[in-house]
Amino acid sequence: MGGFYGTLYMSDDNRQASDFVRDIVAEDLRTNKWDGRVITRFPPEPNGYLHIGHAKSICLNFGIAEEFRDKAPGGAQCHLRYDDTNPTKEEQEYIDSIKADVRWLGFDWGEHEYYASEYFDQLYEWAVQLIQAGKAYVCDLDGDQVREHRGTLTQPGKDSPYRNRSVKENLDLFERMRAGEFPDGSRTLRARIDMASPNLNMRDPVMYRIMRAVHPHVGDKWCIYPTYDWTHGQSDSIERITHSICTLEFENHRPLYDWFCDALGIYHPQQIEFARLNLTYTVMSKRKLLELVKGGHVRGWDDPRMPTLCGLRRRGYSPEAIRNFCKVIGVNKYESTIDIALLEHCLREHLNRTSPRVMAVLRPLKVIIDNYPEGQTEMLEAINNPEDPSAGTRQVPFSRVLYIEQDDFREDPPRKFFRLAPGREVRLRYAYYITCTSVVKDEAGNVTELHCTYDPATRGGDSPDGRKVKVTLHWVAADQALPVEVRLYDNLFTVPDPDDVPPGMDYKNNLNLNSLEVVPQAWVEPSLKGAAPLSRYQFERLGYFCVDPDSTPEKTVFNRTVTLKDSWAKIEKSQSQLP
Repeated sequence: MGGFYGTLYMSDDNRQASDFVRDIVAEDLRTNKWDGRVITRFPPEPNGYLHIGHAKSICLNFGIAEEFRDKAPGGAQCHLRYDDTNPTKEEQEYIDSIKADVRWLGFDWGEHEYYASEYFDQLYEWAVQLIQAGKAYVCDLDGDQVREHRGTLTQPGKDSPYRNRSVKENLDLFERMRAGEFPDGSRTLRARIDMASPNLNMRDPVMYRIMRAVHPHVGDKWCIYPTYDWTHGQSDSIERITHSICTLEFENHRPLYDWFCDALGIYHPQQIEFARLNLTYTVMSKRKLLELVKGGHVRGWDDPRMPTLCGLRRRGYSPEAIRNFCKVIGVNKYESTIDIALLEHCLREHLNRTSPRVMAVLRPLKVIIDNYPEGQTEMLEAINNPEDPSAGTRQVPFSRVLYIEQDDFREDPPRKFFRLAPGREVRLRYAYYITCTSVVKDEAGNVTELHCTYDPATRGGDSPDGRKVKVTLHWVAADQALPVEVRLYDNLFTVPDPDDVPPGMDYKNNLNLNSLEVVPQAWVEPSLKGAAPLSRYQFERLGYFCVDPDSTPEKTVFNRTVTLKDSWAKIEKSQSQLP
């Protein structure tokens, strides 16, 4: 497996570093190759939800249009186009989600929203043109037979017995295919290219198949549908795209893309391929993601463990963090796998600057401050975000009975454990120094309650006599805290490469059965009452959390977005120390 190694660096003005795609665009503008125009497109197939891999393409295509807008005298624009050629797998739900995700990432296509299905009439006319030129024919072989005739990487294919039909017969059959005279799958239209080509994509590829299905955009107008390869390049041509940017798996399709445009004598965009995004502990295949959803391994496309953009959004990812991640990893021509720690590093960097701090206790341990007045509550000033002075402060209630984390106490503390223990003094965040004086246990010997004293002179967290404590603990006032549900998410897979399995097994054998832990009742400070869905916070000392849309007026649900620990920072530091 490849990896990402190197130093994170973004210039102060946050400009996108150059790459080979942007270099091509800049050179084309310099030479006026496209009359001073830069027209890109993001062309998803609406057969699933977009994922983090699509974000790289979105940021590249829309980003180039934005960056060159002031440099392109003929205009710069990115189109949003649905390559909707397979109605059996496409749904309006996916179309709507794609729009929402692109907008959420911060991009706008303006009036340039298109559908390949809107070009079906033109594509049909061009198919007739190829038939008339002897460059396409109707074939009666079924799918299995077509595959048998195609040959292998080392053996040439065999001509279809229908390859030499006359133009007249092909035109008649193709018209009757459109009219619905033949059963589904009984005939196809194929390009007549070269069955001995070393590139299997050039061995008389299928252009049309018979398929009676209602299309989500054009309804039941058609019973024959064009293939992706036949539709894609011609849609680019119709829209007068200048730079058709796609991932490396389409590199072997480029000769076919070029052949169709040249055979028709139409406007011919330039196809450019770049390496797709691969991420550790993640699968990107739409087929596999659909299997996870259909198999009940996740709760849906927007499950916070999914790499889908709607899943990342629900988990608490910010669009700014994803865009910056795409800038950091850059664009290149070689396949590699990016450590998910880098994505989380970019996320933490943004959330650290923007997330309000609050206090929450996930696994509470009751603390009673014996020398604090009963029935008294005082309000303490707490900083909302030390990274952003404009965020101001808030008031946090303090009273005699508090909750702290169970992990912040040890009755018999091990070496280097500096948190609360019998006889030990610690600082409570924004509050006072407290000292543990006694411990209450249940019949099983579990600690259920601590009794402590506080030093009134240390209000705000500092001691007038200068004495120091080694640890500051977070807490909430028991009588004012709000009960919430907290969902602790981890990686969906247990190994960096989920497809790395023994024979007879598949990626699902690497699913992490502990990828979700639900804490049914945690406690948060009262400032979070009524927090809006998808609001992001830092729970001090615990991590970053986001309000889940499952929240109700009766109970708020928080998703853990990411922990505070930054493993990528350690990776980068260790690399910088290499000789």
